[in-house]
Amino acid sequence: MGGILTYKDELTRAMELLTKDERVIFLGQNIVYPGSIMSSSLQEVPNSKKVELPLIEDMQMGMSIGLSLEGYIPVSIYPRMDFLVIATNQLVNHLDKIEEMSCGRFKPKVIIRTAIGSTNPLYPGIQHCSDYTEAFKCMLKNVEVIKLTESKEIVPAYNHALERRDGRSTLLIEVADLYSNP
Repeated sequence: MGGILTYKDELTRAMELLTKDERVIFLGQNIVYPGSIMSSSLQEVPNSKKVELPLIEDMQMGMSIGLSLEGYIPVSIYPRMDFLVIATNQLVNHLDKIEEMSCGRFKPKVIIRTAIGSTNPLYPGIQHCSDYTEAFKCMLKNVEVIKLTESKEIVPAYNHALERRDGRSTLLIEVADLYSNP
């Protein structure tokens, strides 16, 4: 990859960085099989580190929490932020509060990857391109929320999520309309 790297190139680099950690496992829809804009950034991730799931968003977050409690660092992928809303029960009522509920015994670390759906070249409808960043920031007090609006932010943000020493989880929000931008 010579010259200026696109937003998508930086996402691909970030996923390759995550792959190097033996504790990292990727799960979600369209991660083994192409089907979403995010799947193109996972091509260099070995299939042995991927768990393809059907549309079971709430259960996916529950699985991610369980995997993290067993020592894995799940990268839980929701191709559209609109569908992360379905997992909000597990995210807000469990992942965000487990440390407090367990008096500090458990600190699940999950990297949540989602995107504000693309509106170009076709408008997919309001239920596929909403931005709930501020709502998640209001609801989550122990999960850090980071919106990635520039290519140069991507690799450092994913590295930060991986290398956190405080055990906190991170929600990284991509902007699908930027995937071809430098």
